[in-house]
Amino acid sequence: MQQYLDLVDETLSEGVYKPNRTGVDTIANFSGGYTVDLAEGFPLLTTKKLDGYRWNSLIHEVLWYLSGEEHVRNLREHTAIWDAWADEEGRLDTAYGRFWRRYPVPEDGLAGESWPEDAHRWVTVEEDVDGTRHRTFDQIQYVLDTLEENPHSRRMVVNAWHPANAAVSTLPPCHYTFVVNVQGGRLNLHLTQRSGDIALGVPFNIAAYSLLATAIAQRTGFEVGEFGHSIVDAHVYCGEGDRGAWYADNLDRLQDRLADVGTTDDYREVKRWLEGVAPDEPAEKEGYDHVPGLLEQLSREPRSRPRIEIADKPLDELAFDDVELHDYDSADGITFAVAE
Repeated sequence: MQQYLDLVDETLSEGVYKPNRTGVDTIANFSGGYTVDLAEGFPLLTTKKLDGYRWNSLIHEVLWYLSGEEHVRNLREHTAIWDAWADEEGRLDTAYGRFWRRYPVPEDGLAGESWPEDAHRWVTVEEDVDGTRHRTFDQIQYVLDTLEENPHSRRMVVNAWHPANAAVSTLPPCHYTFVVNVQGGRLNLHLTQRSGDIALGVPFNIAAYSLLATAIAQRTGFEVGEFGHSIVDAHVYCGEGDRGAWYADNLDRLQDRLADVGTTDDYREVKRWLEGVAPDEPAEKEGYDHVPGLLEQLSREPRSRPRIEIADKPLDELAFDDVELHDYDSADGITFAVAE
């Protein structure tokens, strides 16, 4: 997908050196964005391998979001992606799907506010074992019903961000809100991220939300349209210790070389230069510099997009075997270490 490669090039070419909470430094750029027409094929990247266990874990993660579950007990059977942020009992103090399906509704708001009653169709009253009441709002069902009843609505917003929760949670949502919007009979979805790991996270975000858009469109009678994506802090991890610090003093040299790139093969030349002049990564931290791997991806031409098939059943009844990937042809895999 060329839009992704353009995002990579833009971030490396225009970004700034930026340390962060993980201790692994980054090259970061402000407000990256693009759109992809999903009618032209499913945007699973072909410049590196993303099928097999990667694709399988992505499907399980999307289904986990849709379940509204905050516990990783089912998810960890298929992927360990969330284990680093779960507590000893396997619960997350913030979870995308929990707020998608069970967004907290206050019992008593401030004066002048409007809130739905307990009997409202998108509100559920839950009770803890000690009898404590909780009111929650199902944002996904709200979108599905609105698409049936008022498809031209501009209010189909799903929000995974609660400011008070985000202020104290272990890992507040990165891809924190999306909007469903119908134009000309086509269902579009726009995702906003506060933070995006371009090498590892963003390819999964593209595929996950494109899958979600396709599933919602099919279940509400619309043709699938575009996936739009905005990333506030789009960043590439560039290593720890001496390797990361090297970019603080030499990013301009890298960017000068990127400015002279004329063909995809030139990216490999930049990669060879980088690996020849930058200090070696520590053995225990190898792979935290994502720049060489992304330069390798930039040297590869995108291949034809695959397609997906989703079983014709309600969204809440979808299972892993109901989603199939077809005609996927990719380049070899590239290994990137995860900065936690």
